[in-house]
Amino acid sequence: METQAFRFAYGESSLGTVLAAFSDQGLAVVLLGDSRERLYGELVRSFPQANLTQDEASLADLLARVVSAVNSPGSELNLPLHMHGSDVQLAVWQALRQIPHGETRSYGQIAKALPVAATAQEVGAACAANVLAVVVPCHRVVKADGSISGYRWGVSRKRQLIAMEQAA
Repeated sequence: METQAFRFAYGESSLGTVLAAFSDQGLAVVLLGDSRERLYGELVRSFPQANLTQDEASLADLLARVVSAVNSPGSELNLPLHMHGSDVQLAVWQALRQIPHGETRSYGQIAKALPVAATAQEVGAACAANVLAVVVPCHRVVKADGSISGYRWGVSRKRQLIAMEQAA
C-alpha cells in the first residue's frame, strides 16, 4: 500500500477551527475543533502512515472555500473528494450526501436505503469514522425518535449545524 500524502491548512469558522487536508485526488479531510493541536493529532490518528505537509500559502483559496461551506452547511462545495473507507462506509457517506440540507434521516432509514447490506449500528459507525465534516453531512443523521445523538465533533456542533441548515 502506497503512503498517502496530504497538504493541510487551518482556518476559522463559525463552528471553531477547521483543518482541511488535500491529496492529489482532492479534498480528503475536514476536521472541526477548538485547537489546532487537537485537530493535528486527530489527523495523525486517522492517517498514521500519511506524509503530512502544512501548506497554508498554496491552499489559501481552497481552504476559504471549505470554511465557507462549513459556515453555510448545505451550500455547494464543488471540489473533488478523496474518500477513504470500506464499501459500507463509502455507501453510507454517499447516502448522507443525498439528504437535502435542512432535513434529517434516522440511522435505520439510511441503512434500509443503502445499496449494500448494513445495520443502523453500521451506519452510526460510518458516521463516527467520517473525516469530512459538513461535506459528508453526518450531522443530518438522528436517532429513530428524532433526537440528536453523538457527533464526532460534539453534539453542540451537530445541533448548531442542523439549526443553521433549517434556518437557511
